[in-house]
Amino acid sequence: MKFISLAAAITITEWSERTFWRRFADGSLTRENEQGRSMIPFDLIRPHMCMPLDTEDLPVLAGADAGKAEAQNDLALIFLANGKPKGAVYWLELAAKQDYASAMNWLGRCYIEGNGVPKDENLGIMWISKAAAHGDKISQGQMQAILDRFPRDAVA
Repeated sequence: MKFISLAAAITITEWSERTFWRRFADGSLTRENEQGRSMIPFDLIRPHMCMPLDTEDLPVLAGADAGKAEAQNDLALIFLANGKPKGAVYWLELAAKQDYASAMNWLGRCYIEGNGVPKDENLGIMWISKAAAHGDKISQGQMQAILDRFPRDAVA
């Protein structure tokens, strides 16, 4: 992996965009423009990553940065496993917007638990419901458990 987008670099370093622009201005970081995106040499930010990435994780990062929903979901799970829920939510949102059901389920769980986002059970259930509608078996089971709590013959 030679370059990473500014957006991806922000998540894996937990630096603000402003910090990156200051470092570009003072020359401590360089960037290139590629199709309208600021791309940063990966080796320059590698020492500043907020969590360890194994060599086998680098293709996941590259795929996520390239917009692949499955890789975005997998990278989010790496963030969650390392106690970095805000970064995870960023990648889950990108994958969920591409209708990736597993990401929708994880995003829903984050909202229900208040993990990386403000706690919002309604929004969490909405994401889990969307994941269920997209065929995610775990989400379907979770929605069924919710529905089982309500009597089927009760009509207002």
